[in-house]
Amino acid sequence: MTTVTSRAAAAAFASLLLISSAFAQTTNPPAAPAPGATAAPAAKKPEKPRSAASIECSKQADAKDIHGKERHKFMSQCKKEAKDAAAKPKS
Repeated sequence: MTTVTSRAAAAAFASLLLISSAFAQTTNPPAAPAPGATAAPAAKKPEKPRSAASIECSKQADAKDIHGKERHKFMSQCKKEAKDAAAKPKS
């Protein structure tokens, strides 16, 4: 003979097993973009083309193994010197 409390406990346990899947978290599929809409990233800006002076200064900084603030200062000075050299008329 099974007691009433045993049956109630078994029923409660079985109901927990059966409803556990109802509370499971599911992920929603990503929303499909509207037809004809372009998916351009809003946060990313288009890159500007780099000048020859900028590329050359970057190569020099890499060769000297300059990083961080020092590289920023070096690049600024190098590009300024390249701009000044290009502006000088050749005699």
